Formats: sequence, C-alpha cells, structure tokens
Amino acid sequence: MSDIDLGKEEEREVLKVLRSGWLSSGPVTERFEQAFSKYMGGGDAVAVSNGTAALHLALACLDLKEGDEVILPSLTFVATANAVLYTGATPVFADINGRDDLNISPDEIEKNITERTKAIVVMHYGGFPCKMESILAIARKHNLYVIEDAAHAPGAVYRGKKCGTIGDLGCFSFFSNKNIVTGEGGLVFTRDRALAERIRTMRSHGMKTLSWDKYRGRVSSYDIERLGYNYRTTEIQSALGLIQLKKLDRNNRRRKKLVNAYRKELRGIEGVSLPFSRSGGSPSYHIFPILLAPAIDRNKAVERLKDSGIQSSVHYPPVHLFSFYRNNFGFQEGMLPKTEEMSRRELTLPLHPLMDVEDVKWIANQIKKILKSTDT
Repeated sequence: MSDIDLGKEEEREVLKVLRSGWLSSGPVTERFEQAFSKYMGGGDAVAVSNGTAALHLALACLDLKEGDEVILPSLTFVATANAVLYTGATPVFADINGRDDLNISPDEIEKNITERTKAIVVMHYGGFPCKMESILAIARKHNLYVIEDAAHAPGAVYRGKKCGTIGDLGCFSFFSNKNIVTGEGGLVFTRDRALAERIRTMRSHGMKTLSWDKYRGRVSSYDIERLGYNYRTTEIQSALGLIQLKKLDRNNRRRKKLVNAYRKELRGIEGVSLPFSRSGGSPSYHIFPILLAPAIDRNKAVERLKDSGIQSSVHYPPVHLFSFYRNNFGFQEGMLPKTEEMSRRELTLPLHPLMDVEDVKWIANQIKKILKSTDT
C-alpha cells in the first residue's frame, strides 16, 4: 500500500541527533517547526507526538466541554472522532458529498448545526481539498471554529491556500504511511497566536517551558498554568521531518503522475468508478481510492489482489457504525446513506513515491483480470 522514501540524508541527520546526546524536544524540533511554518507561508507550527495528539490539542485549546457539539465526517480514521470525545464534547456526524467527492458536505454540515455546536472538523480525504469556501461561510454565519484534519493533505492547495492554513487550526500526521514520514509524529498549525500559545503550553503538561529552555538557562523553575499532556515530539522525529519536508513537493508530484496513470488505465472499466475526477485545487494524492460496483464482492477482489501480490485497503469503515459509537451514542445504520454506501464500495490501491508508472499499469491489468472473473 505504501513505502517510505528514506535515504542517506535521513540517516545522517538522525545520527547527528544521537551523537548530540539530546533526544527530547530541543533545537532540531525548533528548526522543524520554523521550516514547516515557512513552507505554509508563515504562522505557528507546533510539533507533537502524533496526529491524534494534534487533533486533541486543537480541540482542547478551544475549551470545549460536556454538552458542546462538534460536526465532523464519519468517513475518516477513528482518531478524528475520538479526539472530540477526549474533550468531553459530542461528535455529530455529517454525510459526504457523494461518489465523486468523498469529503464532508457543506449542506449536511449546516443541517446538523444546533445551539450547542462549537466547531466543525473537516478531513481532506485522500489529500483532495474539501469545499472550504462554503464551509468557512457556514462557520462565519454561525460563529464556529473550523479545524482541518490535514493528515492526508500536506502540500495540498485550495484556491491558492495550503490545506491546514484555511481554517482556524490545521492538524497533520507524520505516521509511516503519510506524505511526510517520521514514524510517529504530528503537528498543529495556526495563525492565531493566542491558540498557538495555548497549544504549546498544553503539549507539555501545562508548562510554558521545555527541558531545552532550562538547559539553555532561560528558566530555573516553572509553573503549571492549565491542564496539559505529554504530547512532545522527539529530536529524531524532527530530524526526519526536516528532510521529509524538503522532499514533499517532489514526492507529491510523483504521486500525481501515478494517479494520472491509474486514471488512464482504469477509465472506462466496467464495475469501477473513480472519485475526485473533477477535484478542485491541487491535491496531495495521499491515497488512490476506487469505487467498485455494488454487485462486485469486494472481499473476493481483495483476496485475489493479495494472491497477485497486491496489497489493498478500505478507507474507511464509517466511524458511527463502530460498536463503541453505536453502543454509547445510539448511532445506527442508515443515518449517513452516502457515507455508508461509499464505504461498502471503496477500495484503496497502492500509491507511494517509490512506485513507477509500470507498477500502476501492472496493478491495473490485474484488476481488469479479476473483474472479468464471473464469480468475483
């Protein structure tokens, strides 16, 4: 499904960290934050331990409480919704646009707004930007915060603005299958200085100072100003992030080339449709989803791809239908018809910058063979 573009540069920078003797958040992390901020066009970048921590801090800094509601998609990784629960707020799931756009629908967002709604979380599915202009208009109308789950979207651009800079807060993941890879790791981006200050404090137990500040002699003691967490990143992760950030645009261009090849090879195949064929903006092409016709047995297709040496996946089982969410919140099948249908039909094919067009052609050819089988 994915592979990592790691080389001598990453090895060299990690070795420098090991030899420095300073492994927790320090000068390399500061440089990574500065580089990320510059890449985004200016603002505050706060590196954290993982993408879930980024989402939690972005929501927690808004002082959400029990009884508050946050609108978000169900067609996302469960961390997006879990982070809402960490704050005590209630997740309210909105349906997607449809089979050509698997992102959250602005119309469905507006339908779900109540007097208890405090924020909207969007997730740029696959690195394809959401309809942010419409979503921001809704947020302004109802005085709501907008958080971008940009785990799939580093480098993606919507109407001249990088995803993660458009709402109030942008959250990134650097997990091993992402466009920027540090193993674990994440980051919160914002241009709101007050929110950035809260997040920096909350990522380290509520302290305004880190161990690196004490080492440099800036402080000798500390105070706890608000509830915080241990969400610091490490110098090793930041060293990897600095090099991976330099590779991001190049590797996103490689992903685009592979996606264009997939579209050329799979276009017109009976039983396969291709979402985001009319996507606006400049995507980051994190994953390549296809939709199988309802009559096709997806499980059999997955097994036959596996027999051919091709890994595939599903992005995603709907969050609202997981047992935990059904049992604790009363969510039921049929609540989000478009989300549920697309989740039943979606299949994710391999996509990463170490592939080439010949790999895509071979995978597409295997899919054609599999779909011609009468019992698939």
